[in-house]
Amino acid sequence: MSVPSVYRAAQAIAAGGPFEIVERPVPQPGPGHVRVAVDACGVCHSDALFVDGVLPGVRFPVVPGHEIAGRIVELGDGTHSAWQVGDRVAVGWFGGSCHHCTPCRQGDFMVCVNLKVPGWAYDGGYAESVTVPADALARIPDALSATDAAPMGCAGVTTYNGLRRSAARPGDLVAVLGIGGLGHLGVQYAAAMGFETVAIARGAAKADFAKELGAHHYIDSTAGTTVADALQSLGGARVVLATAANSAAITATVEGLAPRGELVVIGADPEPLGISPNQLLMTGKVVRGHPAGTAQDVQDTLAFSALHGIRPMTETVPLDAAEEAYRKMLSGAARFRMVLTTA
Repeated sequence: MSVPSVYRAAQAIAAGGPFEIVERPVPQPGPGHVRVAVDACGVCHSDALFVDGVLPGVRFPVVPGHEIAGRIVELGDGTHSAWQVGDRVAVGWFGGSCHHCTPCRQGDFMVCVNLKVPGWAYDGGYAESVTVPADALARIPDALSATDAAPMGCAGVTTYNGLRRSAARPGDLVAVLGIGGLGHLGVQYAAAMGFETVAIARGAAKADFAKELGAHHYIDSTAGTTVADALQSLGGARVVLATAANSAAITATVEGLAPRGELVVIGADPEPLGISPNQLLMTGKVVRGHPAGTAQDVQDTLAFSALHGIRPMTETVPLDAAEEAYRKMLSGAARFRMVLTTA
């Protein structure tokens, strides 16, 4: 099989876009790297950090995309024999680590100070091909399609890993704040992990959808009863997984935690949380942020999802429509994850 000489990519030509479809020469993967033919790539809200040039070191034109699913088509020298041409793989926000900083030497690769995020450290998955470090690879189970697997590299692993690394144990009351792009997965994972699952969102109309996802309880955050009081009426939450990117809504859950309860924040909002030390001290509450997860965490997420029939709700569009898909994601109109496909 001949190797194509060029591949197509959607690149933002300047901060804020727009996107244009270009052809680029196919590179040969270097030592310890692999070239992946992209079958699908999720369009994540975090892509705006690169498209808008918010993060330091972003260079234009930029090809974003850190929810990648595809097949290995070429191996660089020194790539571990565990990986072979033809393997179905996913690459997420964790796109490789440096292996030499202090967190890496301590085995905490997810907080590598030189973390290689696709679309930032190297061209991302809004393309027909991507070249990635081998330590970024997660194996995709046969039961998952590429369009289902792609969003698991960020949205999936962040919610799954945030819950499994929390203080909650099966039978505990666990609340998921928001049932959008992250939260609709978080509710499914929480129920599958054996938690008494509470979904929190705006409006009574979302109650049926929350129950379809597996929630045992639904709290309308716009109702007369506060979110905190509603949680306390259920006994208090052992964990709140805050997927909504709204600091005020996140803050409103703190008083709904049980003693030594834990607020796990994964929804990004530049506004500060309105939490006082007094809310935490007397009852030993914990507030922490949670980054996504390593390649092994992504692989665990994919395996768990396949085992329990958990899938993201996606809208697929061809790579040529990257601009349309990105703008729809930004507008909040996506239900719930936009996914680019190359087929």
